[in-house]
Amino acid sequence: MSDMTLDTKPNDPQTAPPIFRRGTNIVAVASGKGGVGKTWFSITLSHALAKAGKKVLLFDGDLGLANVDVQLGLMPKRDLNDVIRGRLGLDKVTQRYEEGGFDIVAGRSGQASLSALPSQRLTLLRDQLLEVANSYDVVILDLGAGVDRTVRMFSATATKTLLVATDEPTSLTDAYAFIKLGSAAGMSKHISIVINQASSITEGERTYKTLLKACENFLRLTPPLAGMIRHDSRVKDSIRHQTPILIRSPNADAAEDVQKIAQNVLAELAVEAKKTAAA
Repeated sequence: MSDMTLDTKPNDPQTAPPIFRRGTNIVAVASGKGGVGKTWFSITLSHALAKAGKKVLLFDGDLGLANVDVQLGLMPKRDLNDVIRGRLGLDKVTQRYEEGGFDIVAGRSGQASLSALPSQRLTLLRDQLLEVANSYDVVILDLGAGVDRTVRMFSATATKTLLVATDEPTSLTDAYAFIKLGSAAGMSKHISIVINQASSITEGERTYKTLLKACENFLRLTPPLAGMIRHDSRVKDSIRHQTPILIRSPNADAAEDVQKIAQNVLAELAVEAKKTAAA
């Protein structure tokens, strides 16, 4: 399988986007840049879906800079590196996070070599993920920040991608770049926006509209808003104590906002499932 390329033109009729196997229950969480709360959101979304009665797997796909286990205070004995090196299958490295009621595939932090894997190994990992996903209601795929080939491949594999952004100019610029490349790869209709750390609902809407305007003007795309998460000091408190916010501060504004997004995700996945069944 050939890699997606950065120079693919989104409106070039001569360029056919590569075809990827897509899951029916995989939600990728991405960001154009780091520091926007992507991993915290992935954890909280997984927890919210589990609380809604779903069987959930959180896959730490941030190859080389994984930190799901760090935020949850875990010390996994097995991780994604064992799969990549061919020592174990993906189903053998999943572990239960009892406090949150969901399963985790931990990544391997500090090994940049994992983010530069040959395409063949990435394809094998992708195929294993699709196989394991059949045992779950929802798989949350926490991607690395940016738009490298690993991120693009796994985003293309997902049923939908939630792109996390804040009101920082660099975050919006990088989110726009992610959408542009997604458009070039034929993935634009699967991308939705999550505005994080919004000082208010009004400010969150303004941030989304700023990004939306750029997409409409220059890409002729209208990525929908998946939801907004209000700025909440209890988010940092939960991360500092390595405890999910839905356990430590379940009534926090940010916790409630993610739970709303979780309900929207379930509704969208149900629609996708019906389309697949009817096809």
